Amino acid sequence: MNTLEDILASTRVELARRRREVPLATLPTPTDRPPHAFRDALARPGISVIAEHKRRSPSAGAIRPESNVAEIARAYEEGGAAAISVLTEGPHFNGALEDLEEAAQACSLPLLRKDFILDPYQLAEAAAVGASAVLLIVAALDIATLRALSSAADELSLDVLVEVHNAAELELAASIGAELIGVNNRDLRDFSVDPERTFALLEAMPPGAIVVSESGISRPEDLVRLAAAGVDGVLIGERLMRAADPAQALRDLLEDVARAI
Repeated sequence: MNTLEDILASTRVELARRRREVPLATLPTPTDRPPHAFRDALARPGISVIAEHKRRSPSAGAIRPESNVAEIARAYEEGGAAAISVLTEGPHFNGALEDLEEAAQACSLPLLRKDFILDPYQLAEAAAVGASAVLLIVAALDIATLRALSSAADELSLDVLVEVHNAAELELAASIGAELIGVNNRDLRDFSVDPERTFALLEAMPPGAIVVSESGISRPEDLVRLAAAGVDGVLIGERLMRAADPAQALRDLLEDVARAI
């Protein structure tokens, strides 16, 4: 069993538990939020930073295990993030749905629920606590489920960031009309990172797609190169979560990029 399969197996167990404890019919009504706030944040001129809250990961181990998500969310907003990604997966990343809710209460930025979403129930959870967008990972879903989840998210007014790792997955994303496409430079099967993956897939992007590069991005020159290639956004987590002052770390990064461009 590779890393992705292990995570998906535990996700199914956790999902079943949550559905028993909080049936779908009892979830709160989705919170009010501006439509397409996440998409619009990435579509603005220049390269946008999605700053991520992540306590740990299977590859890096503990990053900021005792972090307060509300404090981090406010720091990211002060530092100039366009949006915030909140990891809500528990067994491997020490996240929780409550983290997303706390971030929504602490800041006004659009929020992405970063998780391994397999079921419409998880979309309803995300909408109920204030998410503006969800991540759908092509490698984790068959095409029918990917299409159904994308449609269900749209009905809940959630933007969808469709994550791909290779050309075949990109074709599937394009086939469902994905408007927001994330290229994960990390292979979720073994968690190896190839920063060139984003560049290799750019020419095959569907016309008009908003492109986000994920994983392995930390230096100003990384953002400058991605921006020059036409990438709209980057997702950065570990560099900012390890910083003593995440707001200043993000501010410094964006200022360095602005000077270089």
